[in-house]
Amino acid sequence: MEHGAIPRWEHFPHDADIGVRGIGTTKAQAFEQAALALTAVITDPQRVDPKEERRFSCEAPDDELLLVDWLNALIFAMAHEHLLFSRFDVTIHDHRLEAIAWGEPVDRQKHEPAVEVKGATYTELRVQQTADNEWIAQCVVDV
Repeated sequence: MEHGAIPRWEHFPHDADIGVRGIGTTKAQAFEQAALALTAVITDPQRVDPKEERRFSCEAPDDELLLVDWLNALIFAMAHEHLLFSRFDVTIHDHRLEAIAWGEPVDRQKHEPAVEVKGATYTELRVQQTADNEWIAQCVVDV
């Protein structure tokens, strides 16, 4: 038997949660991309047709909490209306977000959902403009 062909098992590190990060030229665009990253945790966003429209409004004392509220509003709609979203139009003024999300009902055959996202967390939570004028909106989601 050749060396290396020996059946074996091993432990490997595994983190159950997943970080989502949106990057854009504006804060609103970073929030849109973070939402797309959220969908990508579950399925390939390109498999989700933007057939149905949902409107969202969130308000929070700062940008970080606004991001968590926005992602949790999407997660709530995904869980309770059984929807997936693939297109987003976000407007942010002061600490108020208005958004339209387009998507379709979950189709297990078509979308093959990998996991169910339970919620956005305060872990690694950050909304900031970088030195090269890009906006980053990120946090860890509980799956």
